[in-house]
Amino acid sequence: MTVQPGTGVSPGGEADGTDEVTDLFRALGRQIRVARERAGLSQRELGDRVGYGEETISSVERARRTPQPELLLAVDRLLDCGGLLASAAEEVERAKSRRRVRHPEWFRDYARLEAEAVELRYFANQAVPGLFQTQEYARAVFTSRQPLFDEETVEERVAARMARQDLMSRWPPPTVSAVVQESVLRQPFGGPAVQRGQLEHLLRVGRLRHVEIQVMPTASEDHAGMGGPFTLLTPKGRPQVAYLEVQHVSRLVSDPEEVRVLAAKHGSIRGQALTPRESLRLLEKMLGDSQ
Repeated sequence: MTVQPGTGVSPGGEADGTDEVTDLFRALGRQIRVARERAGLSQRELGDRVGYGEETISSVERARRTPQPELLLAVDRLLDCGGLLASAAEEVERAKSRRRVRHPEWFRDYARLEAEAVELRYFANQAVPGLFQTQEYARAVFTSRQPLFDEETVEERVAARMARQDLMSRWPPPTVSAVVQESVLRQPFGGPAVQRGQLEHLLRVGRLRHVEIQVMPTASEDHAGMGGPFTLLTPKGRPQVAYLEVQHVSRLVSDPEEVRVLAAKHGSIRGQALTPRESLRLLEKMLGDSQ
């Protein structure tokens, strides 16, 4: 397989949409902010009441993330917007289909497959998988990248990563399972506040019906994942593929035998990790310890 240069810490991309779509999302973000402030709510308080994270509300208000129709409907009802936001939900659906995301050339093949994935499986021992990252955690990832990105590039990469997460809220959603090394979760990457926000987000995501999160405990005496992180992806109607990325080198693996070996390895890793229920309890404990 061809080996190509990557970003260094899991894939991102550059969000790019038409002026019309961008203006729509900016206008909706401003309307949400005005309604929220009129009600005397913080971004966290609004997020808690409508079932979204603080980072999602912040991203939507700043037009860095697509305002999902479900969010617009919930905010409209809660803040008594008189149907203003609800009426925009249909237009947002049309706008989402027009919005384009430009990815680096080396990442485009994977991005196309990810967009039609029916199943995603991760093993992560360096960072939280990109589809699970909060905005603040993603910003810390791209800010710490070496060689350094300039501030504009950091914000572009963060916005693109958040846009990719729309995959998690489509219907029907892909089946997603992830095994994350415990040390990744305990590291206060980006600072204690970022770590707490990330743990809270993982707890919310881990309770979704189509998602299973498992923690590989540091104390485990068996570990089939010492070779490093990888992703297994199954596109609709097509064979499973694998994706590897480490130290500025990325690789999309389609050879059936190589994919089979990685799939078997992932099965062993899942068997050695805590169960999803045990993992959620550990996340709750870690969040309590971080307060």
